Amino acid sequence: MMNERLELLRKILAQDPKNTLARYGLAMEYGKSGRLEDAVTEYRELITHNPDYAYAYFHGGQTLEKLGRIEEARAMYQQGIEAASRIGDQHARNELQAALDMLE
Repeated sequence: MMNERLELLRKILAQDPKNTLARYGLAMEYGKSGRLEDAVTEYRELITHNPDYAYAYFHGGQTLEKLGRIEEARAMYQQGIEAASRIGDQHARNELQAALDMLE
């Protein structure tokens, strides 16, 4: 089942590499299946195409934490806070700040 979802998301992205929902879904699926490096790559790719997608920073930071890459996670959370502030998403900003605070 998960392989089917991965394949479907990859096909969508092959046709439209900037598809935010497909890229986010692929990153989440990679994370669920333990492919954390692949998940981080997809979160970063998503951020490249949509730098205001605040939750990509949140989940990307969490994934980096799982990999033990704390300084990278901290930087991703900080960038996410900036993105959430830019778009006025206070809820996302608060979640990102809480994640950052837990690192300190």
